[in-house]
Amino acid sequence: MPKTPDRRPSYDELAALVVRQMATIEAQRETIAQLEATVERLTARVAELERRQGRNSGNSSLPPSSDTFVRPDKKPTAKSGRKRGRQPGAPGSGLAMVDTPDEVEDHVPAACGGCGKELSATDSVGYSRRQVRDIPLATVTVTEHRAHRCRCGGCGRLTSADMPETVAGAPSSYGPNLRALAAYLLVFQHVPVERCAQLIADVTGARVSPGWVSSILAEAATLVADGIKVIRALLTLAHVLHVDETTTRIGAGRRWLHVACTNTLTLLGLGERSRQGANSLGILPEFRGVLVHDSLSLYNGYPHARHQLCGAHLVRELTAAAEDHPGQRWPVQIRWALAELNKQAVKARESGLTEIPPERSRIYLESFHHGIAVGLSLHPRAPGRKQAPARNLLERLRDRAADVLRFADFPGWVPFTNNTGERALRPVKTQVKISGCHQSEDGAAHWLTVRSYLDSARKHGLSAFEAIHRAFTGNLWMPPRRTQRLISAYHAASQNLLIAYPRVVLGTVDRRSSDKSVFPLPGGPF
Repeated sequence: MPKTPDRRPSYDELAALVVRQMATIEAQRETIAQLEATVERLTARVAELERRQGRNSGNSSLPPSSDTFVRPDKKPTAKSGRKRGRQPGAPGSGLAMVDTPDEVEDHVPAACGGCGKELSATDSVGYSRRQVRDIPLATVTVTEHRAHRCRCGGCGRLTSADMPETVAGAPSSYGPNLRALAAYLLVFQHVPVERCAQLIADVTGARVSPGWVSSILAEAATLVADGIKVIRALLTLAHVLHVDETTTRIGAGRRWLHVACTNTLTLLGLGERSRQGANSLGILPEFRGVLVHDSLSLYNGYPHARHQLCGAHLVRELTAAAEDHPGQRWPVQIRWALAELNKQAVKARESGLTEIPPERSRIYLESFHHGIAVGLSLHPRAPGRKQAPARNLLERLRDRAADVLRFADFPGWVPFTNNTGERALRPVKTQVKISGCHQSEDGAAHWLTVRSYLDSARKHGLSAFEAIHRAFTGNLWMPPRRTQRLISAYHAASQNLLIAYPRVVLGTVDRRSSDKSVFPLPGGPF
């Protein structure tokens, strides 16, 4: 039976079908656009997460302890062909004998090995020597101080003697040696309170309580307070000042602390991560020298100070940019230029030059500025305030070139990195890892005060125990008078000494500008 042909759709039916298909296509177009936007957003998010996951101590400001999943690539060291250990002809070191020992013990054979006759020291015809270095066992000795009252034979008046200043007012107390040992163990050796009490009991026999050990911090902080005042004043007048910040734990909370230091002085203190917190040290508002820091924005609020951005942080950021953009050469070029300028600055400093010779620095300065220009062309600004990390880095290098390159302007004064400030903060992290958090804000403040005193004294050649022992025995260490006189002379002279401050300008030889600033006097930074 023949098949009946289907009825052909009418014009109105076809028109309605076209309308429905157009609506479907439009809906699909909107869905595709939404999916494309979602894919773009997720792709950017994945890239950002991968970038963060790839951060380590070699390409960011993260500490080495955070290198859990990704560790920085270590460059293979070139083999020199020499064996391990001391090389032939190198000077050796050992425990040398002294000419005048503290004690001498003679050992004489009791009898002759041949006939058995008794022998004595008068029969000696020579001897062999051995010297042993040892320490005496520490034991507590109880000293009773008696302040006598004497009656005058002439007028009959009673006069009483005063107790020594190192003797506490209690009938029975621990002396300055034991108190200094407790403070030394708590602050410098990071021994926890209970373990400190146990160590003192085991070694000396003094059964001190953990509460007494804990109270030593407040006493030590009070004793060194005058020294801290001098340190704060000298840091305010310093030529170059390193500043940094980190976190510590007090109880269950996290608190920020700040450090201001030089090669010879250190000051630590609690404060918020803000300009007000940095001002709590009592140094930055009046500081007029060069401030070395990691380009944290809060340090930009000190217009009277000059700045040096930490080169180590910039090198790590450039390393991260090179890893994020492997096909671009500008991060490697800028990093190379900064490293070579630092080498030239070291050579100039060792040669006693006040600046790098222009013929040595010109090629590196041109490479630095050219790399920034190329990078900016490859990373244009995005709409809005938020920019890519590479763009932010390039704009900072461009806009703050003088602050980045100030170490090259004054190689004898301004350092390339802020390592001095970062090293001053390491004991704080060590304290948290070994002894745990501080239990109170006052306890943390006392610990930081004593640590500032000890670090400053150690930078002048004193041992930590000697410094704290002097505080407890009434002979507080102070910065040398020579340091105080030099800084005072610098502060007085700098009020009237204004010279043209060098700025790095591409294509020029003298690199001078009309910017005026106080220039430090010769003699070295404090």
